[in-house]
Amino acid sequence: MPRLALYTFGVLKSSLADPAPLTREFYDIGEAVYRKISQYPGYLARAEAAGGDRGVLFEADWGAWGEFDVPTWYDKGRTVETTALATTLSLWTDLGPAFDAVYSGLHREALNRRYDWFERTRHPNHVFWWVPDGAIPTWRDGVSRLEHLHGHGSAPHAFTFHHPFTPQGTPEPKAALPGAS
Repeated sequence: MPRLALYTFGVLKSSLADPAPLTREFYDIGEAVYRKISQYPGYLARAEAAGGDRGVLFEADWGAWGEFDVPTWYDKGRTVETTALATTLSLWTDLGPAFDAVYSGLHREALNRRYDWFERTRHPNHVFWWVPDGAIPTWRDGVSRLEHLHGHGSAPHAFTFHHPFTPQGTPEPKAALPGAS
């Protein structure tokens, strides 16, 4: 049975190394959000660096998730001191559980504060795609699909919560998502 990959990407207003209160606050809530999301039914896994060091993204060993990559529009730093991004790559059983995890609880609270931490851009901040059972999506897959979504809109290859597709490539009715109308 296919599984759902989710890649998220945002450009932070300040670098991860910035000791400012907003940066610390983002980090603090981020750790709690990851713990909560990993407990949701339908959550399977997320990319985690082998070393687990904060701010070490580009040089980290991501194992089966591949070499770390970012969209072409990211134009900030790539060192521990200058990196100003937040990104995730995860696997889910289906769109409904991912929707529940993103739009409820602690993650919902964080979404309500996103403009405190993130720059507003004209680029999408998430993308979904279906992967075969047993496959592990890579960072490059996520970047490629996010860039495709930006250039072409939702399609079976790369889609959003608002314009989802089934594993067979047909449009998914929004009513299939909890809380969607």
